[in-house]
Amino acid sequence: MIYTDVLVIGSGISGLSYAMKIAQQKPETRITIITKSDSEESNTKYAQGGVAVVTDFEKDSFEKHIEDTMRAGDGMCKLEAVEVVVKEGPERIREMVEWGAQFDINDKQTYDLGREGGHTENRVVHHKDVTGAEIERALLEAISQLPNVQLLNHHYVIDLITEHHIPGESFDKYNLNCYGAYVLDMKNRHIVKMSAKITLMATGGCGHVYKNTTNPLIATGDGIGLAHRAKARISNMQYIQFHPTAFYSINPGQLSLISEAVRGFGAKLCTKSGERFMHKYDDREELASRDIVARAIDSEMKFRGDDYVCLDCRHLDHQKFLSHFPNIYLQCKDQGLDMFKDLIPVVPASHYLCGGIDVDLFGQSTIKNMFAVGECSNTGLHGANRLASNSLLEALVFAHRAAMKTLERLRQDDFHYHNLERIPEWNQEGLKVSEEMAIVSYLRKELQILMSDLVGIVRSNERLKLAKQKEEDIYRSVKDLYKFHILSPQLSELRNLVSVAWLIITQSLEQTENRGAFYNKDLVKKTTTDE
Repeated sequence: MIYTDVLVIGSGISGLSYAMKIAQQKPETRITIITKSDSEESNTKYAQGGVAVVTDFEKDSFEKHIEDTMRAGDGMCKLEAVEVVVKEGPERIREMVEWGAQFDINDKQTYDLGREGGHTENRVVHHKDVTGAEIERALLEAISQLPNVQLLNHHYVIDLITEHHIPGESFDKYNLNCYGAYVLDMKNRHIVKMSAKITLMATGGCGHVYKNTTNPLIATGDGIGLAHRAKARISNMQYIQFHPTAFYSINPGQLSLISEAVRGFGAKLCTKSGERFMHKYDDREELASRDIVARAIDSEMKFRGDDYVCLDCRHLDHQKFLSHFPNIYLQCKDQGLDMFKDLIPVVPASHYLCGGIDVDLFGQSTIKNMFAVGECSNTGLHGANRLASNSLLEALVFAHRAAMKTLERLRQDDFHYHNLERIPEWNQEGLKVSEEMAIVSYLRKELQILMSDLVGIVRSNERLKLAKQKEEDIYRSVKDLYKFHILSPQLSELRNLVSVAWLIITQSLEQTENRGAFYNKDLVKKTTTDE
């Protein structure tokens, strides 16, 4: 057994900045951060564009950023959450700079602000085209200096611990407490009980429930799957944002992202033959919100029978482009394409989950003492569609707020210690780790195919009903595998992906109108007073 005051699951911007706040303000607190991969591998690392935050108060304002966010969210954002994130954002960026993050500066020695789809002003603070990686670097370096923080790599959470793990305990699923987690130490192949007063879910997204995604391999919806089994409330799972421009590949899996900032810089979308088409779909053309651009690309591909469309950067200033997007340029060069000479093949790919574990304005979930921050959470900021580059800002703001609430709880010291002691260790007897991955791999591919083909950018009632039937078949197979103690991180990931798929399909079937990133061709577009 491992006992810690605070257990952080995930090592991206949410988990690390949360841990930093607690460690600095309450240095006697024991904090354990666990991650199933290496500490630097997270969704944060792959965020190219930057952080959307108001810093130029002459041209920009909180009101403009709030309006842009609400517009992108298509009427589904929670205004209070939007105001909190936008107005507290500048202070969180200032802290990131104090912690060592470096953002690009212009000739006037102010932030070199980028602009992306859905924004009416330049407000994206960035570090070249690798902003997420720069933030991750700074946070990991800062965390390494704190003696009360332990970071464990290659530790995979099997299940959260609530009252239903306590022998003989009757429990109310609407009034549960979290007491930590059962964790698989992948190197030693041993399951450890990690008891904690406070548990933070900072596990990122679920992109790999689809065939093609911009997310890293770790993005398998673990936090949401764990929370779902622990009876937390989860909502808005039908709102999956597909990034319009991922680098096309004939191989499924993680696709290289071509940042939206490239279109903000002036790149144009066109067909294989060079014909531009965005003017047919929206007056903002390439700067329309992601849901509109993704559906426009999907429509053109289906109409023409093409596997991809193209991004045209040939007319752009070469030196300025290389200054802003050196890594994206090199990514394309590695694929044998020169962005200044060739059209770049792109397709929409699963990119960001706008829903997740329901939390309040301090990141508290419906399970007491379990917080959720970042992409695995549903704060109400994004509504039906995320405004570009709002995610890193949300992570910083809500990590701060969750940390403040955690410190308050730790000071109150009102925890059920008798329950912590009653939690049993995992029964290792009869446990075996599977060496045969063929069945797990097959079921995962089947799940990804059904989600991509039936629950993708454009859905229908018939497709969703068929998807539900097929998901149930896969669920039964996975349940049988798990029942017979064939345990591995891969099986646990599949188990979580199946839960995520069920939530997406079920909540898609319950949706009665088209909003934001959700589009069912059998439903009508919602109507509002401003349309």
